[in-house]
Amino acid sequence: MISKEMESRLNDQIAKEAYASFLYLSMSAWCEYKGLNGCANFMKRQSAEEHMHMTKLIDYLFETNARAIISAIDQPPADFTDPKSLFEEVLGHEKHVTQSINELVEYAMVEKDHSTYNFLQWYIEEQREEENLMRSILDKIELIGDSPQSLYFIDKELEAINNTVAKAEGGEE
Repeated sequence: MISKEMESRLNDQIAKEAYASFLYLSMSAWCEYKGLNGCANFMKRQSAEEHMHMTKLIDYLFETNARAIISAIDQPPADFTDPKSLFEEVLGHEKHVTQSINELVEYAMVEKDHSTYNFLQWYIEEQREEENLMRSILDKIELIGDSPQSLYFIDKELEAINNTVAKAEGGEE
């Protein structure tokens, strides 16, 4: 059993994960509209991953005899400037989520809630991996540059990264 305050904080995190899922789906739609299919598929996979993060929190609340609340989320932006700024926004958002997870871990320590502390360790590792992936994508975009052909190469690079990550996760190309 977890405290009502921890329940409330985990429900807040559910909303943050839901927003991330919809933000990345919106980014995927923008990429698709711009003909960047590799980027679109990558962001669609990211959206599905954030949805899984949300449902994992919901399941944990059920397991601890707490109530999961599915709240409304703000509409994510629909327009983006270019892939570089899009991925800068993704990295910024991932850093925000990391901070939120860290605050949950700190609160679990204050409450001596060992179960929640242990559960959140998966999210700590996941966030480290997410931030690292986004930084590496931004590094590749920087290397490719902004020549007239750069969008083509950025899209192909994201398609390759998506396929590699999907294989690593046991998915299909």
